[in-house]
Amino acid sequence: MQEEIFPLVDEDGNIIGQASRKECHSGSKLLHPVIHLHIFNSKGELYLQKRSATKDIQPNKWDSSVGGHIDLGETPEIAAKREAREEIGLQDVTIHFIQKYIIETDRERELTYCFYSISNETPHADMNEVTDGRFWNISEIADQLGKDIFTPNFELDFKHFLNSGIDNLLEKYK
Repeated sequence: MQEEIFPLVDEDGNIIGQASRKECHSGSKLLHPVIHLHIFNSKGELYLQKRSATKDIQPNKWDSSVGGHIDLGETPEIAAKREAREEIGLQDVTIHFIQKYIIETDRERELTYCFYSISNETPHADMNEVTDGRFWNISEIADQLGKDIFTPNFELDFKHFLNSGIDNLLEKYK
């Protein structure tokens, strides 16, 4: 299997080059774009997936509903919809852009495009990608922050926008 090639971007999201997955995840800090899609149900619960043990970054941790790299030539919106189909089987999600920001860890640097969707369709996790998936109550998530249960990226997303004004966000789309 040929290794994935990711676009490299500047801080505004303009493509400035390309590199392999291995290069991007090696500690090089090459800035590459990703999406995080947060799926809520109408009860205000957030679907999270548990990453598989085979993932090269943050194995066995609970993460965003959907997350993935943006392919060369792909927009963030198309990537979010593609990843929703691939990871949790949602075929026709309506996504809403929240924000983009840079997440930097000890191994990588990502320009993260965050989206959300409200759906009562039951996600069906691809067990090649994840080991579990379920809806969580927002207070349940808040109680588990900082306990090494979630990926650092998910916790950053949650602190940025999911934990503030979530009721207003959900009320708007009920």
